[in-house]
Amino acid sequence: MARKYSKSAGDDVEKEMRRYKKGTAKSGPGGKGGKVKSRKQAIAIGLSEARAKGKKVPKKATKKKAKKTKKKKKSS
Repeated sequence: MARKYSKSAGDDVEKEMRRYKKGTAKSGPGGKGGKVKSRKQAIAIGLSEARAKGKKVPKKATKKKAKKTKKKKKSS
């Protein structure tokens, strides 16, 4: 089975995790947001950077909308 993520994408995530552990990782465009507070957020930033560089990373997961059920009208 082929790799889902390239090795160099893993390096980008690793680099971001080091910044997170050091306490220098920032969120938002250009790092203008607040401090990164969770591991998941740090991983997401690393993957996002890898995507921007054109590395092999799967597409972002999207939420699927729940199906709306039609209510039957009561006939009098």
